[in-house]
Amino acid sequence: MRILTISAQKPDSTGSGVYLAQTVRAFRAAGHEVAVIAGVDADDDPALGEGVLFHPVRYRTPDLPFPVCGMSDQMPYASTRYRDMTPDMVARFEAAFSAAIADVARTFEPDLVICHHLYLVAAVTVEAGLPCPVTAVCHSTDLRQMRSHGLERERIVSAVRALDLVFSLHEAQKREIEDVYGVPAERIRVVGTGYDRTVFREDPNSRTVDRAEVAYVGKISRKKGVESLLRCLDLLSLPKGRLAVRLVGGHSTEDELARMRALAKEARFPVEFAGKVDQDELVRTYQRAHVFVLPSFYEGLPLVVIEALACGCRVVVTDLPGIREWLDESVPGAPVAYVQPPRMVGVDEPVQEDLPAFEQRLARAIERSAQEALQPARCEDAPVDMARLSWNALGARMLELVAATSLQVGAAAL
Repeated sequence: MRILTISAQKPDSTGSGVYLAQTVRAFRAAGHEVAVIAGVDADDDPALGEGVLFHPVRYRTPDLPFPVCGMSDQMPYASTRYRDMTPDMVARFEAAFSAAIADVARTFEPDLVICHHLYLVAAVTVEAGLPCPVTAVCHSTDLRQMRSHGLERERIVSAVRALDLVFSLHEAQKREIEDVYGVPAERIRVVGTGYDRTVFREDPNSRTVDRAEVAYVGKISRKKGVESLLRCLDLLSLPKGRLAVRLVGGHSTEDELARMRALAKEARFPVEFAGKVDQDELVRTYQRAHVFVLPSFYEGLPLVVIEALACGCRVVVTDLPGIREWLDESVPGAPVAYVQPPRMVGVDEPVQEDLPAFEQRLARAIERSAQEALQPARCEDAPVDMARLSWNALGARMLELVAATSLQVGAAAL
């Protein structure tokens, strides 16, 4: 089978980029031919694996003279906000991706197309009129864009409704797709997310026995709850030498990072800002951590939670729509503590007066998880079964759902 995957942004950064790259590898491992169209900067050279046909659409060039469009308003690299795009920028975006799609369609002749994000590039792809099924994966940031501003709204909604199949991360997101785009429920399938079983795994010898290591992985951002995480450290009753925090990830602005560092400097426990790290160091971070914390105010289905569980961490996560339901079904019995979020203004802005109570709840969950992690292992603490969450399993699940929907994918074969 020949599968074409399309994204308007970098295929090797952010959660959706990892999702794209790993499902591409899974399709290749299963024997399929894969092509990728993705937006990159003029000098980027992403690694997508041997045998993948990569057709870059390059930003910061004469034809597309602005940074990569980002599905989040704050990306971990220089980016263009969709809300700031002018009609000329939209026209240039459409021309660049239309040309790439036409070129790959002519030379590669895909049997199936998978777009990432229910947004502008999906609309351009649908409008290309390819003679094969066109599907798309929702990553939640697309829903946030649709709820935040009106860029090409009618066009995008019309195109998403015309998709042959939509993949959602969990049931709550499926309901939101129905609400925002009007896609019938029978054309939305829940697939979840995946992780690399060969890389993310526990190493019990990496953890200390006298101090709880707490890790956060993601953008160092207020909307990711990092400020609340830093403030809640002063609410813990653990002795000073019993806990340390490591923050891994890039930041959006220097001003925001400076505020975080100032909070960390005043905290009762040591806080390390590790910045961006390579995969080996990321794995070591998880393996050393007793507790992984994701206090975000908005998420789809965070891959970092799965990676942390696979490496043996206890997890503390904001109880956002769909996450608990999916984890309970996919990894029953996983050591996850859910923290009730504050009320929100709009999509991802917390009500300020709710933050002190949220931070109290967050502190209690972290302290409880840290104390449990430092206790001697018990017989009933059996390893969590993560087998069905591998990327290979996810890739197979996506193609099985295409087949079950009776889409005509050509002679190649499902």
